[in-house]
Amino acid sequence: MVSTTRPDLAEIVESDVLNAGLSEEDRRVLGRALEFAGSVYGEKLLGTGEPAYGHALGTARNVAALRLDAEARVAGLLFAVPAYLPGAEEKLKESFGAAVASLVAGISRLNALRMITRSAAQGKDSQAQAEVLRKMLLAMVEDIRVVLLRLASRTQTLRWLVNSPEAVRRELARETLDIYAPLANRLGVWQLKWELEDLSFRYLEPGLYKRIAGLFDDRRSERERAVDRAIVALADELALAGIRAEVSGRPKHLYSIYTKMRAKSLDFSQIHDVSGLRVLVDEAKDCYTVLGVVHNLWAPIPGEFDDYISRPKANLYRSLHTAVIGPEGKALEVQIRTREMHRDAELGVAAHWRYKEGAKRAAGKGDPFDDKIAWLRQMLAWRDEIVDASDWMEQSKHAVLGDTVYVLTPQGRVIDLPQGATPVDFAYALHSDVGHRCRGAKVSGAIVPLDYRLKNAEVVEIIVAKTGGPSRDWLNPALGYIRSSRARNKVRQWFNSREVASVVAAGRAAVERKLQREGKRAASLEELAKTLGFDKPEELFAAVGREEVGTRQLQMALRGEAERALPPAAQPHRARAAQPGRGVLVVGVDRLLTQLARCCKPAPPDRISGFVTKGRGVSVHRRDCSSLARLVERFPERIIGAEWGKQGAQSYPVDIVVRGNDRQGLLRDVTETLAREKTNVIAAKTQNRNDVASMYFTIEVEDIDQLQRALSAIERVRGVLAAARR
Repeated sequence: MVSTTRPDLAEIVESDVLNAGLSEEDRRVLGRALEFAGSVYGEKLLGTGEPAYGHALGTARNVAALRLDAEARVAGLLFAVPAYLPGAEEKLKESFGAAVASLVAGISRLNALRMITRSAAQGKDSQAQAEVLRKMLLAMVEDIRVVLLRLASRTQTLRWLVNSPEAVRRELARETLDIYAPLANRLGVWQLKWELEDLSFRYLEPGLYKRIAGLFDDRRSERERAVDRAIVALADELALAGIRAEVSGRPKHLYSIYTKMRAKSLDFSQIHDVSGLRVLVDEAKDCYTVLGVVHNLWAPIPGEFDDYISRPKANLYRSLHTAVIGPEGKALEVQIRTREMHRDAELGVAAHWRYKEGAKRAAGKGDPFDDKIAWLRQMLAWRDEIVDASDWMEQSKHAVLGDTVYVLTPQGRVIDLPQGATPVDFAYALHSDVGHRCRGAKVSGAIVPLDYRLKNAEVVEIIVAKTGGPSRDWLNPALGYIRSSRARNKVRQWFNSREVASVVAAGRAAVERKLQREGKRAASLEELAKTLGFDKPEELFAAVGREEVGTRQLQMALRGEAERALPPAAQPHRARAAQPGRGVLVVGVDRLLTQLARCCKPAPPDRISGFVTKGRGVSVHRRDCSSLARLVERFPERIIGAEWGKQGAQSYPVDIVVRGNDRQGLLRDVTETLAREKTNVIAAKTQNRNDVASMYFTIEVEDIDQLQRALSAIERVRGVLAAARR
């Protein structure tokens, strides 16, 4: 049975690691916090059965080991005070200051998500949900220290669970591997990451853990002696070379051995870095000098060298890694880095929160430490699936801190939306049909208007009608019903589809009336459509409904005079009809009626030709247009020269096709990319076949250069295979 007796307060204050690096004043504040925590916690136990006071001490010691400041250590001690003391925030602010009260409040907010984070491993999209939750945890805090305090607390909890029931251990270990260990990894807080992973591995896979631990312990003393000899040999060589360096053995953690064995299908005997050395030097240039000494002393193993100094990892980790055949023919990994690199590798973002007298008062907006912390926060808010570090670092520069809000469904699923999103955005993020039928919303149980701005961690429930569609008011930016491009596009598509259906119905009725008047009710609609250059009757109906095909053309087609029926390829889109002077010169003259053909949608500086239509001016085609080629064969006398004139502030519709591996959010990412390129989307259609998404867009561009920029930007979107003009 575990004792809940608290340690002697004086002993803690005088000798504990809790006080390391603090001033006398900070030590006195910490002492008061210990007394305050003791009076509030008493003999109370947490949900895991651990004494609250003991957990607070363990958390604060973990925080001190990260060398965070006194405020963070005090907050670690007082983490659970709000659960036991009414009006805790005001009392903490009065006794320990607003910063400590804010940190404790931040911890409480993250603790409130425990039911959600523990269920993240359940369901088919558990991996995606875990990723969103990791981002959500960071987005919910104003101070990065809150996340570090949460990691320190979880480390203490896993230590306590050694003697707890297996079910409790497994649940918390799964949550840790899914949420907290990756979070520590991305922040670069290695000393917590390794312990979180090893303890979780121990609880989740006890058999494998014992097996690898046994293999690791076999001949441990012999391996340690070999490492000691390697340290002496390398230190002597570096001294002869005049390099000031610190050489030490590097511990290997069981979970990292296990993941490497699993990822590369290796046996334990094939792992090269079970034993390792670490060399610390003063300057980056010395790292490469040491590398030369190491390779001169021992034979390098081919393919086992990584330069993370010139190409840092995504979390800014920098070091040289090489594997060699060391003493007695044993594989040995050597890591080489500067002391500054080592500090960042070991402590990550925590390295920049060390307490300095007056540092917080002196730090300005441009403080490099604050800039790095902000950058790390952006890193979690940005997409992290990009493998290549240089690409990731380049793209992360464009991420905006706090540009995402994370809200919950009543079932606990996390949905990420743009900052300022509304219940309408949330509804469309769930499903298009839910968005169309959205009529109201409840946020945390209270009914809110549809233009309500959602906040992090709010639970949103959508009230839907049985039938119906969206309101046109939702598309009015001034009313603020929609923030996300996904929702806006879905609403536009709904209305467009209704308009298209109406146009097709009107066209069908007109065709049927004409068939009746001509006495050809039995005529094949498919043949009629093909005669006029359409693949399907529905396309013909749409063209008739838009008055792009007139009754005279229908009559000629029905009477077998197809050669006199104007091919629809030559018919420009009526809505896009250019006015005289739009910027096209026909045989060197402007101010003529010209229209851009809808079949090829030309844009400057495409090479163009004109086709003289009957009564509709000159239809302008790209010279490589297949419809123009057919017109040249059939009506060569009506082909006329054309070129682009002086271009003003004009835009031209262009069709593009984007193909990529189907994934959730692909369409959103592509449309957001187009928006960033200031390219307007006027039509969109998507298809999915064999997990490959095909997206067809009509966009407006000023010239081909803008089109090429947009296509290049789209091809950089994760999952996109190709983007091209149609």
